[in-house]
Amino acid sequence: MAVFWAILVAYAVSFIRRDSRLNPPRLGQALAAGSTGVVNVAVTCAAAGIIVGVVTLTGLGLKFSSIVVSYAGGSLFLTAIYTALVVWVVGLAVPVTASYIICAVIAAPALIQVGVPDYAAHMFIFYYAVLSEVSPPTALSPFAAAAITGGNPYRTTLQAWKYTLPAFIVPFMFVLSPEGTGLLLKGEPVSIALTTGTAAIGIIGLAAGAQNWLRQETQLHERIMLVVGGLLLTYPGVTTDAAGFVIMFVAGGLHWLRTR
Repeated sequence: MAVFWAILVAYAVSFIRRDSRLNPPRLGQALAAGSTGVVNVAVTCAAAGIIVGVVTLTGLGLKFSSIVVSYAGGSLFLTAIYTALVVWVVGLAVPVTASYIICAVIAAPALIQVGVPDYAAHMFIFYYAVLSEVSPPTALSPFAAAAITGGNPYRTTLQAWKYTLPAFIVPFMFVLSPEGTGLLLKGEPVSIALTTGTAAIGIIGLAAGAQNWLRQETQLHERIMLVVGGLLLTYPGVTTDAAGFVIMFVAGGLHWLRTR
């Protein structure tokens, strides 16, 4: 219904300006372009629907979740890692939409089974489905960017992966700890603000460590401290946040004294 009303509103709004009016000829062109443009999405969703139907009817989804939890020994951390690997591998071969649909059936129940809220489990899967677009060896998005710019596709992929490495940590923030769901705007306002703030500072530390740059190029010990402090800040908890802040403060202070 949202799409239906959006189409009607877009059609009405188009008449505000003469150069954007959807008169009958232009409306026909728009409908034709929409019909051909939806083919790729329709085929992807149809294929994903077949896979999901097979997984559901054969019971593979439930068996897969049991296998993951069994191999993880009931550990939430290992279950999250195994699930991330599964979504990553599936995402290498299919687009984001299909990757999410497939893994929502076969992987999400494993996370839910070890105590992750359903909305956090599905956001975790969706996040890694998106990140599979920049993950070697296929990395569809960097390959497309390299084709447009004339760059080396493999160097472009590795550079994109380097830039997005801190983002691979974010999904773990809201599944490993109940406080982490504050990133998904769940919980008390104070908890949401605290979790979001510490996570943002942690990501800054991880990004600085991954890029080897703060105000200027960092030294090895500064880089290590930034990464360690960033990782501690990304895990919700008073102890880890305090330790992360101290390490990040020391690293930033040393870097400032050296580069001022």
